[in-house]
Amino acid sequence: MPRRYLREHAGPYLAAIPKPLAAVEDLGISDDIAALAEEASVEIARFDAELGSELAPFSALLLRSESAASSRIEQLTASAKAIALAELGDPSKHNANLIVANTRSMEAAIRLADHLDEQAIIDMQEALLGQRHPEWTGHWRNEQVWIKGNNYGPHGADFVPPHHERVPAAMADLVKFLRRDDLPALAQTAVAHAQFETIHPFPDGNGRTGRSLVHAVLRSKRLTRNVTVPVSAGLLTDTDAYFEALTAYRAGRPAEIVEQMANASFLAVANGRRLVSDLEAIRASWDERVRSRRGATAWRVADRLVRQPVVDSPTLQRELGVSAPSANGAIEVLVEAGVLAKVSGNHRNRKWAATEVLDALDHFAQRAGRRVKGT
Repeated sequence: MPRRYLREHAGPYLAAIPKPLAAVEDLGISDDIAALAEEASVEIARFDAELGSELAPFSALLLRSESAASSRIEQLTASAKAIALAELGDPSKHNANLIVANTRSMEAAIRLADHLDEQAIIDMQEALLGQRHPEWTGHWRNEQVWIKGNNYGPHGADFVPPHHERVPAAMADLVKFLRRDDLPALAQTAVAHAQFETIHPFPDGNGRTGRSLVHAVLRSKRLTRNVTVPVSAGLLTDTDAYFEALTAYRAGRPAEIVEQMANASFLAVANGRRLVSDLEAIRASWDERVRSRRGATAWRVADRLVRQPVVDSPTLQRELGVSAPSANGAIEVLVEAGVLAKVSGNHRNRKWAATEVLDALDHFAQRAGRRVKGT
């Protein structure tokens, strides 16, 4: 390395030592913040309970939207169309494929919610990065990492997580904290998320895995049972405040991350309701436009489009158990009705999209990224 970097990175450096949480008696938040978190918890549970039964068609899109929002916090952006095409195997858009991998991580988190231990968290990160960087998965990190600064060493970095030798014990303590049932659920979730990000247990993917962990904890605490509340979309409205809250947590002020998570939850529920309302209106409009007998394959495809808005004939054949003529005929009916439009491919591998659904998803993302007034 250049000599000036040798001088800058000579000698000892300071790395964080996370405070153990497993036996902490007081989360260190005021009554006002505790009340705000409790109110947000009620709103999350109401959103899940009231809309859960009717959200079944839309739950996959809410999960995908949350994955995209979490990725945007890491400066990874892609359109709804690119993400949907990546789910069908299109490798051309790098960011879209990373967002699809993040969706797999969130699915793993929710699937493992009732068995939250060290291995479950390792599995979440592996679902995120295993296909592209298997060498970074399957274990805690075995080297020092740091945030910002330069590539030569941790001296002068914005934050230096604990030395890797401390990671196993810190994560074991965090898992014990997650298993406690004597703490307010949303406050516990926020503190656990901040502790995870402080430990930074992996070489990469800590931010996205940590936000996947949020959904695992919300599910394990039974705040959610049916759907994914797009909390990351709420955090996106002011990412500076989110990162400042993590910094405050590391300085011994946990109230700020609890407040951020609570406020993000309110924003997430409002945005999620708007998305569902838009999708319901779109689906209802198709009933008036599609000319096909009830029970026909075209209606089965239409119902599927609010879960996966980009389709091709082979996928429909496989997932609906229909013949090629039946799948192609259904596509033709929906094209004539203005429900589907060709978006890519030649005659052999054409892809079709419900552009109204893609527009609704992009509008959701735009609302999530809109900064609050005065920030």
